Amino acid sequence: MRTAIATVCLSGTLTEKIEAIAAAQFKGVEIFENDLLSFNGTPADARHMIEGLGLQTITFQPFRDFEGLPEPQRSKVFARAERKFDVMEELGCDLLMVCSNVSPESLGGIERAAADFHELGERAAKRGMRVAFEALSWGRHIHDYRDAWEVVRRASHPAVGLVLDSFHVLARGTDLSAIRSIPSDKIFLVQMADAPRLDMDYLSWSRHYRCFPGQGDLPVDAFMDALGATGFDGLLSLEIFNDRFRAGSARSVAIDGHRSLIVMLDELRRRTGAALPDHPVLPPKALCSGVEFVEFAVDERSAAGFEQTLRGLGFEKAGRHRSKAVTRWRQGGINIVVNADKEGFAHSFNITHGTSVCALALRVDDALGAVDRAVTLLDQPFQQPVGPDELNIPAVRGLGGSILYFVDHRSGLDRLWEVDFEPTDVSDFSGAGLVSVDHVSQSMHYEEMLTWLLFYSSLLDVRKTPVQTVLDPGGVVQSQAIETHDGSLRLILNASQSQRTLSSRFLNELFGSGIQHIALATDNLLAIVQRLKAGGVDLLPIPENYYDDLEVRTDLSAENVEQLRANNILYDREGGAEYFQVYTKTLEGGFFFEIVERRDYQGYGAINAPIRLASQTRLADTMAPQGL
Repeated sequence: MRTAIATVCLSGTLTEKIEAIAAAQFKGVEIFENDLLSFNGTPADARHMIEGLGLQTITFQPFRDFEGLPEPQRSKVFARAERKFDVMEELGCDLLMVCSNVSPESLGGIERAAADFHELGERAAKRGMRVAFEALSWGRHIHDYRDAWEVVRRASHPAVGLVLDSFHVLARGTDLSAIRSIPSDKIFLVQMADAPRLDMDYLSWSRHYRCFPGQGDLPVDAFMDALGATGFDGLLSLEIFNDRFRAGSARSVAIDGHRSLIVMLDELRRRTGAALPDHPVLPPKALCSGVEFVEFAVDERSAAGFEQTLRGLGFEKAGRHRSKAVTRWRQGGINIVVNADKEGFAHSFNITHGTSVCALALRVDDALGAVDRAVTLLDQPFQQPVGPDELNIPAVRGLGGSILYFVDHRSGLDRLWEVDFEPTDVSDFSGAGLVSVDHVSQSMHYEEMLTWLLFYSSLLDVRKTPVQTVLDPGGVVQSQAIETHDGSLRLILNASQSQRTLSSRFLNELFGSGIQHIALATDNLLAIVQRLKAGGVDLLPIPENYYDDLEVRTDLSAENVEQLRANNILYDREGGAEYFQVYTKTLEGGFFFEIVERRDYQGYGAINAPIRLASQTRLADTMAPQGL
């Protein structure tokens, strides 16, 4: 299959879009008519630019409101088509995409539409061109790909073929079995799009919420299986209308698009054994068994205070790096690396972002395979100099320019603590009762959220949960979890369009996207809170009203509620499963810790999020400098 992307997917001018598409290593491009109309040059100039960047224009689209028109509109639309053929000739493009009519003036009838397409095919063929018919899901008379195929079949012309658009097919829940019987040579173009499940009209859904395969909820895999059964080996393009994409970086979105196609086709090959010789074979998705370490970039001024917080949380210094000003802090299965070195990546990260998480390391089954997969998926690999006999840990660039490391057993990378670090004496260390990293919460710009969803889901063997809408005093936050099937890795993606939410304020303070908080797991939260208090850790105060309501809406005893109240512990229940959570006050840079206890509970305490956000916002506003 020859892969491409439509210019309508991206933000910017036609020149910026074409440059982004070429940089993302596509070979084909669909030219959206409006992009050409606003281009400061002729179609021939556009062709020169496109081909000069190693691209080919595969389609000119869309040609609207064509079939089924009465006279004199019918004659006018054919004259308009001839003008489009003129433009296509200058563009060096031989395929015109025609979408089904939505005009109230159009007349129904398969035979009438077929006759119109037969004539259009005749006109196109005389000029060495072709036309392809697409059923819009909101088309006036034709909104089903099966009806569009019947029009094409009855038109019976070699220059007339079918467009299959995954959104229009899947949004209506149309049966896919008929695709398997369509001759592959009559499918001139396949346009791919995913979308979240929304209860809204097809037009609005399509124009604002389409996304790349793997970013939404539609059964794209089933669509591809049906298409693969035809033996189709033609043009496969992305056509996305999405407000987030239009607000984002054209280059970043184009790379996301290509990444989504690489993953989609690789998964098709794995499911069906399809022969796809022109597309890369990916290493398997990385199987992740948890977080190996979290690395903080600090400077000399903030290091002492941050390490004191770690001591209060029950961490103990367990090692010093052999060649850098880096220390390891350990408790249970949790490793926190504090990097105060004055050279290297962490130092640069600290200069830009202040005290913050600069790297995350994941335990995987195959670290080198994970990076190989990442590079094939157009992710950016990362390397920095290492000292003699020190381990070179495979890594790629992550959220906000941070680093995502991969550690495994097969390569000996799990020996990093004994190879790269000198141990300190922790023989009497008992900790406070923290056992593992429960989840990592990342805040990002709203237009980046689908990018990082695709980044993680394409690289790791994880599943995504439905998007949650969380109410913040400053606006609405969209939150989505990505997690392994056994829960050993849980990542939370948060984004907001409002600049007043806590997550957006964190972005402003950090100067970019990043990890805003880490949740640490314990088996006895009530006991650990007592230790934290004794260690001088300040916990986030929770309003009295929350506990008054908790006593009413749950069957907890008054004594249990009072214990929660006295210790600022939040509580949730799903059936017989229970969840307890507490937060530290926000540290320098907007970061904070959460401590959780799960009793067969699988969620994240979403019902408590507005309470926590309101408490944090109130505290932040109290601590903020007052104007004169």
